[in-house]
Amino acid sequence: MEFQLQDPKSPKTLTMSHVLVVPYPSRGHINPMMNFSKLLVFNNPNILVTFVVTQEWLTLINSEPKPDSIRFETIPNVVGDKFIDVVEAVMTEMEAPFERLLDQLVLQPRPPTFIICDNFLFWAVRVGNRRNIPVAAFWTSSTSKLWVQFFHIFLQRKHLENGENFIDYIPSNSWIHLADIPLLDKNNQQILQWSLKSCQWILKAQYLLLPSIYELEPQVIDALKSKLTIPIYSIGPNIPYFNLGHKSHSLNGVAQSYIDWLNLQPDGSVLYISYGSYLSVSRTQMDEIAAALQDSGVRFLWVARDETHRLKHMCGKMGFVVTWCDQLRVLLHPSIGGYWTHCGWNSVIEGVFSGVPFLTFPLVLDQPLISKIIVEDWKIGWRVKKDDKFDTLVRREKIVVLIKKFMDLDFDLGRDLRKRAKELQLLCQLAMKKGGSSEINVKAFLKNIMESGLTHEASNGLHEVQVAIENFN
Repeated sequence: MEFQLQDPKSPKTLTMSHVLVVPYPSRGHINPMMNFSKLLVFNNPNILVTFVVTQEWLTLINSEPKPDSIRFETIPNVVGDKFIDVVEAVMTEMEAPFERLLDQLVLQPRPPTFIICDNFLFWAVRVGNRRNIPVAAFWTSSTSKLWVQFFHIFLQRKHLENGENFIDYIPSNSWIHLADIPLLDKNNQQILQWSLKSCQWILKAQYLLLPSIYELEPQVIDALKSKLTIPIYSIGPNIPYFNLGHKSHSLNGVAQSYIDWLNLQPDGSVLYISYGSYLSVSRTQMDEIAAALQDSGVRFLWVARDETHRLKHMCGKMGFVVTWCDQLRVLLHPSIGGYWTHCGWNSVIEGVFSGVPFLTFPLVLDQPLISKIIVEDWKIGWRVKKDDKFDTLVRREKIVVLIKKFMDLDFDLGRDLRKRAKELQLLCQLAMKKGGSSEINVKAFLKNIMESGLTHEASNGLHEVQVAIENFN
């Protein structure tokens, strides 16, 4: 399967639009915004992108291939002993150095004409508004999560406090227990307050970008568009599919080893297991999974960032344990028959793009909701655990039964999952092709960017877009 970005011969313009892209400093936020940046410049070479990261992240991503028209700028690191400390630092300490960087950039021959910021970084919207630079807020999760966070928690908080048990997380279509929204847990109150702040500033951005595909979440995207008057673009999938057709893509020794192993396995026979780049399950749960894999006899490729040596000995000889892999390349390999995932949005979209069914094991934040979407709405997966509590322990006996059924290609329910997964994969492919929903939205957003550059050159004025807050009343 090959996908190629368009690289049209764009007509010469009077100016080069200069876009500042500002992600939240973590892998799950940086990756989709970098992938979208690449998509923009491949589609229009008249765009210059300055990608703003903290200094520590530059060392992690600087060696990754990118077009010449994407360049990096850095601001100081944010530090903290705990996750919430880092969040607090991002919210309170990054605005001032970002604005100092902007002071330097506006003196260059090509000053910034547009800002794309992580939706969580409300202060970037504030800076853009102060300087009359249009801002697009980039939401990094599912649109359904945005609907819950914005419409139910931000705008209707009083109703939640009055004891409602269910809310419609896809309007008039699907419902969710409030207890299954980790953001409302008493232990997440600081995260909740910052999330509500970001919702407040959505109303002050000029555009909203959704890293989703319209056909995957049509009801909630339509509902959101009916409530917000700013342009909303579903521009997914924001995943690294750009080089899939290049046979010359080189592999290091580790990558070559697991690809060689996958090449020896029967089609659809391998269960891919990954918990993403940040959080993981407890050591006890890891041991239960390892024991279940050994007992089941199911082939597997497990990305375990820590303790790979110990897990290799526990799991037996039917699988492969690595610290990292080229995930999209693995998911597209014909030997992969299923994906055990933590339900991070980027990973899920890669799985949908690859046409594989899921076993869901959500951990925190938006992941329980995404698990419900996979299982109940898309109907392309099963739950490993029945509840969404972080500390729930699933025993090996249950896991053995589940994964043996899941990976049985002759099992009727498994066949239904795989058929539906291939249908969603086709929706993905059609959305990306010429005339597809994502392709149309990317082009429309590109037009906004180019117009902002021309407007800046002509008058240094703001391309104003008003938000009708009264629509929510």
